[in-house]
Amino acid sequence: MIHLRTEDEVDVIRRSARLVAECLDHLETLVRPGITTLDLDRAAEQFVKDHGALPAFKGYRGYPATLCVSVNEVVVHGIPDVRVLNDGDVVGCDMGVIVEGYYGDSARTFPVGTI
Repeated sequence: MIHLRTEDEVDVIRRSARLVAECLDHLETLVRPGITTLDLDRAAEQFVKDHGALPAFKGYRGYPATLCVSVNEVVVHGIPDVRVLNDGDVVGCDMGVIVEGYYGDSARTFPVGTI
């Protein structure tokens, strides 16, 4: 059986996806040599909470963070820590949020300094 969403439900789903995009835009302004992956995680969590949402990944099956941060050779689902980003790194940020029970989820890849 297919469950059709109401206009209001679709609106909440749209808001959750938009919040993820806005948070990733914010993270892009922070990605630079010298920042840690944990700094990015903390910034993402604060952004999400400041916008009245919940981090979708944090606590899911024990996952400890808001973001999955993958640097260079790490393909996906890297756990944020004290790793410092260096000029020439490539960093992927994957995240999800919950808005009124509905999820938004996306990922983006950023260059660090000059690639």
